[in-house]
Amino acid sequence: MKRIVVGISGASGVIYGKKLVEELSKRSYEIYLLVTDPALSIGKKELSIDLIDYLSELSGVTCYDYKNLDAPIASGSFQTLGMVIVPCSMKSLACIAQGISDNLLYRVADVCLKERRRFILVPRETPLSEIHLENMLKLRRMGVDILPAMPGFYNCPRTIDDLVDFIVQKIFLLLE
Repeated sequence: MKRIVVGISGASGVIYGKKLVEELSKRSYEIYLLVTDPALSIGKKELSIDLIDYLSELSGVTCYDYKNLDAPIASGSFQTLGMVIVPCSMKSLACIAQGISDNLLYRVADVCLKERRRFILVPRETPLSEIHLENMLKLRRMGVDILPAMPGFYNCPRTIDDLVDFIVQKIFLLLE
């Protein structure tokens, strides 16, 4: 089974989520995509595209309205490998850490935690406050992989795509 939920929340760096979904599609994953309203807005600013329109055209992608708590992926009986939220806003991270499940993005995150499924958060925020760090530590202790979007430079990147690919490959190392 290669089913995975990908959330793109309202943090700068939606290019990471876009690239991850493209790569998952190429690798024949079934992708259940959730894009928040702030992420849509940021996608238009940063990439000049509508993320949902663009990504829903890719093979294997099913989009759900992140406000729809009746979607099948809200249930623990809907089997997936897990979830990646990339980028993950600090609001999303805090809501997940506190068990607030008032939208589908947070509900699926809650399911991943209770079912002990693979769960990766890619925060893209700096600097980090003590609250951010405490929330990350709390989630890490619950088994969540925290992979900050901090690309390496030892591979001598020449383009933004090189930097984005570095993070996406790190996500795949945790997934596979």
